[in-house]
Amino acid sequence: MASKRQIFVGSVPIGGGAPVVVQTMTKTETANLTATMDQIHKVAEAGADVVRCAVPREQDAEALRTIVAESPIPVIADIHFNHTLALKAIDAGAHCIRLNPGNIGGREKVAEVAVRANQKGVPMRIGVNSGSLPKHLHELERQNSVEALVQAGVEFVELMERLDFENFKISIKSTNVPNTIASNRLLAEKVPYPIHLGITEAGTKWSGSLKSSVGLGTLLADGVGDTIRISLSTFHAEEEVKVAWEILKALQLRERGPVLIACPTCGRLQFDMDTVVAEIEQRLEAYTEPVEVAVLGCAVNGIGEASHADFGITGAKDEGLIFAHGKPLRKVPQAELVDTLFAEIDKSLDRGKVHVDEQESREGAAWLEKIEGENAGELTPERIVKLEAEAARADGADAEPLPSLTPVKRGVELDEEVSPVAGRRFSRT
Repeated sequence: MASKRQIFVGSVPIGGGAPVVVQTMTKTETANLTATMDQIHKVAEAGADVVRCAVPREQDAEALRTIVAESPIPVIADIHFNHTLALKAIDAGAHCIRLNPGNIGGREKVAEVAVRANQKGVPMRIGVNSGSLPKHLHELERQNSVEALVQAGVEFVELMERLDFENFKISIKSTNVPNTIASNRLLAEKVPYPIHLGITEAGTKWSGSLKSSVGLGTLLADGVGDTIRISLSTFHAEEEVKVAWEILKALQLRERGPVLIACPTCGRLQFDMDTVVAEIEQRLEAYTEPVEVAVLGCAVNGIGEASHADFGITGAKDEGLIFAHGKPLRKVPQAELVDTLFAEIDKSLDRGKVHVDEQESREGAAWLEKIEGENAGELTPERIVKLEAEAARADGADAEPLPSLTPVKRGVELDEEVSPVAGRRFSRT
């Protein structure tokens, strides 16, 4: 259930059907302009749409003037306790103010910020964390923490509406994943404003990424949430952005950069797949095109499990196969798999199509059939399909035609419909 209202943080639309916005927060002392700007450029390069900076002191608010002017993405000022800093951040040009009405010092101070924000056309993010609920909700929190979180959020919404301020998004966050899911689902039913999602104080890069993926992924799959921040205990804010993008890509909510598919490996593995996958993942970071690359650890499964991928490799002990959209491209020595894979990707991006050489494709298909024949006893997905088709034909039933591995003629290019660049405009960094 996408939010009905939409706001703009700088030029970035949030809510009202706009794509889910990725944000993060700088980990630097905001007044340290060199360190802060360096981190902002890194998160912007990683794909952050907006960035938030903590403003706990006067010098931080003053630094915002330069930060806003030089930042490649909109800047949000994160304010707690001191409403004067919120006013100064607005005057410094901040594109949005993050405010917790419950800890800013009372209705009058919130109203003062709302008046100034209205005058300047600056939106706010209002909200509450599980650790900062208003005192009058502490008893309810002990009885039902989800209801307490939602009640606090609704009360803040009602306060802003009474102040004639509706240019805001709202968040209610918890360290508890089930509580975050339940409270945001309930909040989405009660308010029309854009919702910011996050698991507060989620943890390390490993545990925090998992908790965030479960919590935020569940809500986003439900259609709840308009902007997200992954909170990790790492100084490298760009890591938060990368995790956010992987969540959005996994749910097919947004597309940015390559998608890597890799089998989990098993006892059939005959080459150092860990090293190969790590090298491919690292080299793919240089690409901004949404190309999908698959790595299969053995030839027994053929390429059927990843026939949808734009490109891929399947390996054996000494040799491997490069393929594109289920079509064999060429057989190469195992040591040359990665370099050859990227050579084929680069050629397709430059040409706008995948080029297939008849002879090399035929040799690759023959090699694959040979490997499959040597492992004929394995009930692979391809073998199961063949057995089912043969059984259907034996019964006189109409069977679906099997995907052909017959190579195309020399010099003929794959159809636009199966080209990884079909209908896309690419640029590679």
